[in-house]
Amino acid sequence: MKNSTMYIVGFAIIAVLVVGTLLLVPGEFGGSDDSGGQAAESYGYEPWTGNWMENLGFELPGETESFLFAVQAAIGAVIIGYFIGMLNARRQANASKDSEA
Repeated sequence: MKNSTMYIVGFAIIAVLVVGTLLLVPGEFGGSDDSGGQAAESYGYEPWTGNWMENLGFELPGETESFLFAVQAAIGAVIIGYFIGMLNARRQANASKDSEA
C-alpha cells in the first residue's frame, strides 16, 4: 500500500474510535475547572489568598482570558512547527548527502 493510503486508513480508524467513544460514554462532559474546585472544597480546602486582580484598581474585560489562551496556543504552535520544520530539514539534508555519495 502507498503511504497516503496508510495515513487515510489510520485517520479513519482513529476517527471511528473517537466518535464511537464519545457516543457510547454516558454522562455529561464538564470542565475540569469546576470539578477540580468542587473536589478541593469537598475535602475542606479553604483558599489562602484572594483574587490578586482586584488590586489593579480596574476590571479586565472577559475577552482577556480568550486572548491569553489564543496567545498561548499560538506560541505552542510556533514551537511545534519549528521542531517539525527542523526535523524535515535534517531529513532532506541527509537525503541529499546520501544521493551525492
